[in-house]
Amino acid sequence: MPDAEHPDAAAEDTVGQLREALEKAEATGAENWNRYLRAVAELDNVRKRSARDLDAARRSGVEKLAGELLGIVDTLEMGLENSGTASAESLLAGKQATLRLLRGAFDKFGIEIVDPVGHPFDPQLHEAMSMQPSATAVPGAVLVVLQKGYRLGDRLLRPARVIVAGEPVASGATLTGGETLPDVN
Repeated sequence: MPDAEHPDAAAEDTVGQLREALEKAEATGAENWNRYLRAVAELDNVRKRSARDLDAARRSGVEKLAGELLGIVDTLEMGLENSGTASAESLLAGKQATLRLLRGAFDKFGIEIVDPVGHPFDPQLHEAMSMQPSATAVPGAVLVVLQKGYRLGDRLLRPARVIVAGEPVASGATLTGGETLPDVN
């Protein structure tokens, strides 16, 4: 039993093994720490790169839309310059051409018009300005569009402002002001 005769030697061997294991663990820990720091730096770089790419894409989209709108502005300016000498028909034709240009730009960029006459009222797409009794429209349907709405893809830019059809008022019924509707027989 050599260990029993030299207890200090056995302890020194154990301490040496523990030191080696500790040095290995410290090296592994340092390597893992460095990997972690590199991963955090890479993630930060990806975030910054994504933000730059998103900003560049946004700017590019705005530049394209602005380019389309410049032609429309030019057309409007020409119409204003010639408004004193132009006939009403040519001014009307100019307005119609400008509107076609603007709608073409809307189509090019995926902007859709929300014009819901006759469709059921949808609070996600429409803003009810009032309700009006109607004998011709289905109650709850859009009777009149006061201002068209617009969508960009699935995102609503502006709701359509509408008057919604209500239940028809029976003839001979009393209105809120005390008036009576005439009988239609």
